[in-house]
Amino acid sequence: MSVLDKRGARPRHPMAHKTPGEPAGPGTAEEAKAAPERARPGRRGLPLALNAVSVALGIALWWALAAAGFKLPTPPEVVSRAGTLIGDGTLGQDALASLTRVLIGFALGTAVAVPVGFLMGWYGILRGLIEPWVQFFRTIPPLAIIPLAVVVMGIDETPKIFVIFLAAFLACVISTFQGVVGVDRTLIDAARVLGAKDATIFARVVVPASTPFILVGMRVGLGSAWATLVAAELIAAQQGLGYRMQNAQLYYDLPTIFVGLISIGILGLLMDRVLLLAERKLTGWQERR
Repeated sequence: MSVLDKRGARPRHPMAHKTPGEPAGPGTAEEAKAAPERARPGRRGLPLALNAVSVALGIALWWALAAAGFKLPTPPEVVSRAGTLIGDGTLGQDALASLTRVLIGFALGTAVAVPVGFLMGWYGILRGLIEPWVQFFRTIPPLAIIPLAVVVMGIDETPKIFVIFLAAFLACVISTFQGVVGVDRTLIDAARVLGAKDATIFARVVVPASTPFILVGMRVGLGSAWATLVAAELIAAQQGLGYRMQNAQLYYDLPTIFVGLISIGILGLLMDRVLLLAERKLTGWQERR
């Protein structure tokens, strides 16, 4: 029996026997499809409301701890210092300098990690050659590379970007590698049976199936890049949020330190939201809870 014959022999859906005017049953495909659509507007608003409540509670707890005698600046003090730093242009220059370093290091780290992860996952020989080095450097914190980077690369922007690059690369390459080796073997075998060549299988099966892992690795790498920023800006920096915080530490300037922390958190959160939006657009086929 041919494929078409098999399709013709398949049992008809119970709805095919529904007489005109007969109400649809409770388990119809139309209702199952419409149910998520009806629930979606409420679900969209709920996370935003919960986020707003969480932020308000966090600020209230922070204010309460400051009022209780902990060595913390109050929210109004931090807002006042932020206004001063914004007014004289210091915060904008520092944020731009830090953002530039993170973007360059993160972009370079991701651009190298994705092809290396694909090569490790697709070719066994390259996996054997590359994986020991990747695992070796994963056990070394990027911050421990700073002294070597300073000696080898000097004290300009290069060592700062390099340690951020290394943090992003190590986080993303492993995730990409796991995405490639985790592709369902049945999909690859089915593509080969249908006559697909290796290049087609790689482009049409492996890459789409690995995309969620790559994007998760990019989000983890972005967090690692921001986490490395403060230490990277210890390398003879004259501008940057990390540099400003380290300088404020010498004078016990807690409001300035808080402004730097909050600025890093906001910038990192915005960049993560962009990656999350890209993830939803590129992996719309993936089921979500």
